[in-house]
Amino acid sequence: MSFRRNSRTDHLLAVVDQALNLDNLNAAVARANPAQTLTSPEPTAHDRRLVAGLMRINHTGEVCAQALYLGQAAVAESADTRAHLLQSAREEHDHLVWCDARLREIDARPSLLNPLWFAGSYLIGAGAALFGDRVSLGFVVETERQVEAHLDDHLGRLPLADARSRAILETMQREEVEHGQHALNRGAIALASPVRTLMGACADVMRFVAYRI
Repeated sequence: MSFRRNSRTDHLLAVVDQALNLDNLNAAVARANPAQTLTSPEPTAHDRRLVAGLMRINHTGEVCAQALYLGQAAVAESADTRAHLLQSAREEHDHLVWCDARLREIDARPSLLNPLWFAGSYLIGAGAALFGDRVSLGFVVETERQVEAHLDDHLGRLPLADARSRAILETMQREEVEHGQHALNRGAIALASPVRTLMGACADVMRFVAYRI
């Protein structure tokens, strides 16, 4: 019996399907939500808008991170690098599930542009990986450095009483730092300053738009 190997077209169709089904997350395979044993009071209308905007940004950030890693893994040179990126993508899926759960708890929606964020991030990840594994891993390091910084900002802006959102973001931040450190340990090289600046500008646009749409 012979089995047909998946073609690049098959792979592309699978990625498109994933991008179009971001609302159908497989929560059953995610790790336990860090907020599952915590309680938070019902937020005021002002706090609800703030938390919804912040968690929508973080939800979109996890959409982008998962797509970046999947794109990088698809073009990775070595099996070891590919396995590392896929493991990171699985953890980003957990983060995505947690952010989605918190949005639902406060009757808020994710960004309407998430399929576009996913597609764009996948292409960026695949493009970065074309320059080799060390550059690709450097892209991981810089991405996680910027994510750590924006999570730190969000933790400072969350209402003090919102223990559930805080637990999710603190766990995410810790794991993003680990992703970056693991990439460094695998030989990541520092990206050029203009590249880091461009990445930061793209992230600023994402945060501005995702907070609102």
